[in-house]
Amino acid sequence: QVQLVESGGGLVQAGGSLRLSCVASGRTFSNYGMGWFRQAPGKEREFVAAIGFRAVSTYYADSLKGRFTISRDNAKNTVYLQMNSLKPEDTAVYSCAASFYGTGVVLKTSSTYNNWGQGTQVTVSS
Repeated sequence: QVQLVESGGGLVQAGGSLRLSCVASGRTFSNYGMGWFRQAPGKEREFVAAIGFRAVSTYYADSLKGRFTISRDNAKNTVYLQMNSLKPEDTAVYSCAASFYGTGVVLKTSSTYNNWGQGTQVTVSS
């Protein structure tokens, strides 16, 4: 089991940037594939980005490529999500998750993940 705590959310104007962080504790962070998902009010959870355990492979939702960047620092047990050119439709609760699957396209699927953080709210004003 790994515990995940997100931070970095907040209120930002459209066109602005935010950097989310997710710190892991518990089992060996570097063994896990990591992902970010988001859920807006009244909508289903949506895949945002994922990164393999060695940070060699990254995966993005097609609609977010070019604006969002996922990275990880295994020495700090932390995964990041850099979000640029934010739009009001990016408003959601963003959650990080850890998967026993270290890498692969399966990281795009929420059922792949075993551990979830509590989420951090991102609000983009127009």
